[in-house]
Amino acid sequence: MSAASSKPVSNKGKRVLQVVTALVFLYLFAPIIWIVAFSFNKPTGKYNLQWKGFTLDNWLHPFADADLTSAFVRSLQVAAVSVTLATVMGSMMALALSKYRFRGNSGVDIFLVLPLTTPEIVLGASLLTMFIDFNDAGIPTESFWDRGMFTIIIAHTLFCLSFVALTVKARIRGFDWRLEEAAADLGAGPWRTFSRVTFPLILPGIFAAALLSFALSIDDYIITSFNKGQTNTMPIHIWDSFKVEFRPQVNVLASMILIVSAALLVGSSIVSSRRAK
Repeated sequence: MSAASSKPVSNKGKRVLQVVTALVFLYLFAPIIWIVAFSFNKPTGKYNLQWKGFTLDNWLHPFADADLTSAFVRSLQVAAVSVTLATVMGSMMALALSKYRFRGNSGVDIFLVLPLTTPEIVLGASLLTMFIDFNDAGIPTESFWDRGMFTIIIAHTLFCLSFVALTVKARIRGFDWRLEEAAADLGAGPWRTFSRVTFPLILPGIFAAALLSFALSIDDYIITSFNKGQTNTMPIHIWDSFKVEFRPQVNVLASMILIVSAALLVGSSIVSSRRAK
């Protein structure tokens, strides 16, 4: 009797949980759906904020806005360089911190988390002050530290480094180091052991860290605004141009980034599942 009476309650709770889950996902993805939908809008004015009609012209001419395209390409260049630097250095840090124990190991962990917990406005202002001081001191030349692409790459590499190190370290946490010992017993050298054993096993974590860093770099506004000088990235250009116009090409380029990111995630999941089998 009690079992029969508890069954409807259990089914009701399951339905409530499903509805709540659906609402949460709708809340999370509503802005993304909105951005993609309005990439097909045909606005009558300068602002692509109200639905006026369906069109494919925006996707046929995604680079019609020359200034937006230049800012978009610049953001991709900054992200490519900074993510590459941060992924290499962060992965090496994660390997060192996970594999070896040394004096100050826990202190390094704290310093890794510090950039993540520091407000972006503090980090951006601190970097700005540092670059200005370096420039005034002539290190190494006066124009070397002028704000622009170089300082933006340094700033993005700095805050991406912590994300990469912590993400890769979480992946390495369950790594069986006896596999490296077994490879060494079979005659493999350090580099062959790393390339054939260690690296393939931690590659999903490195890829996830790189993808996360890429998204953070493309998205960053606050830190970039402090250190950009006369150089505009895509978020800076969108915010500045919003005072006079908001063209549908913004939605198109944002949708392109979304599609590429989703494709990389799906591809990574497929490769991981095949390796697991």
